[in-house]
Amino acid sequence: MRRVVAVCFAMLLGACPEDQAPDEAPWEWQLPPGFPEPFVPEDDPMSAAKVELGRHIFYDERLSYNETMACATCHEQARAFTDGKATPIGSTGHALPRNVMSLTNVAFQSIYTWANPKLSTLEEQALVPMFADFPLELGVQQDTDAIVRRFADDPEYQELFAAAWPADDDPFTVERVVQALASFQRTLISGDSAYDRFIYGGDSTAMSESAQRGMALFFSETGECYHCHAGANFSTSFRSAGTEPGPPDFQNNGLYNLDDAGAYPPGNGGLYEFTGDPRDQGKFRVPTLRNIAVTAPYMHDGSMATLAEVIDHYAAGGRQTADGPLAGDGRQNPNKSPLVRQVELSPQDRADLVAFLESLTDEAFLTDPKFGPP
Repeated sequence: MRRVVAVCFAMLLGACPEDQAPDEAPWEWQLPPGFPEPFVPEDDPMSAAKVELGRHIFYDERLSYNETMACATCHEQARAFTDGKATPIGSTGHALPRNVMSLTNVAFQSIYTWANPKLSTLEEQALVPMFADFPLELGVQQDTDAIVRRFADDPEYQELFAAAWPADDDPFTVERVVQALASFQRTLISGDSAYDRFIYGGDSTAMSESAQRGMALFFSETGECYHCHAGANFSTSFRSAGTEPGPPDFQNNGLYNLDDAGAYPPGNGGLYEFTGDPRDQGKFRVPTLRNIAVTAPYMHDGSMATLAEVIDHYAAGGRQTADGPLAGDGRQNPNKSPLVRQVELSPQDRADLVAFLESLTDEAFLTDPKFGPP
């Protein structure tokens, strides 16, 4: 299971307080209006050289053991760094149980992956796809030294690593790889959607009337969407340079109820897999809604194909599955958030909510060359 990888983080990353930022101009954030500065760990300061190195590694299939898969294989820029599949396939054909999460504004998250309460930095998160055994993703553990040396033997990477860590005698380590990846991912900031131009830019024409009605419903006590999809990143998972993260927040939204006691499909129980507490069955991290219109399919298992289907699910107060191995009434799940409750929505209300969610798409983010392949 992925949680097994957690015990290796300290050993693989190490504590490196002696790490120094490269000898170059301090990093300057280019932040959209209304956005705070992201949190950055003291032992992995930002630099342009590290970001550029991380971008190269992110798109390089040599990071996987069999050289068939890169980070970008599952995180496509045009899809807000998701892959369009219900659940992905690892480099050796292993099926992964959970939908690929968007990397939109990933720098502002306080916890990572769908259900792990322990992963609080991008450096820790990067080790999961790299080293997880079951299911196997990139398979770096198959021959870690050989994979790292692929970069060390490449003249272009020799220059990139030296620029990122000029004081290192040998910067070709797992620690430096994950630090570079994390640095690049922290730059994936999206804040130029129609919603942003309307709210922060003062452009009264940026959002359609339908989207504006949907926004009013989204932030109302009727819709109650905003309680979980809160703040600048539309998620309760949030941290910035000036804020401390609150307790990790995981919610059950009534997708399943296999035994009338709250059970979710085996191997996909959410927070329960880490705590063993039956009350945590089906609890997952609240994802960002930014760029949500291009990240279908939805939910932790990719079981909903459209935003309209998602709206219908919440309006019903959960999902009822009539037959088959997943049969059960998720509306009656005892672990379900009390905020997920049946609500009367007209066809126009539903269309307006979809229009609002579509207004969170940032086209510039999806096409910006600085986030694309080198």
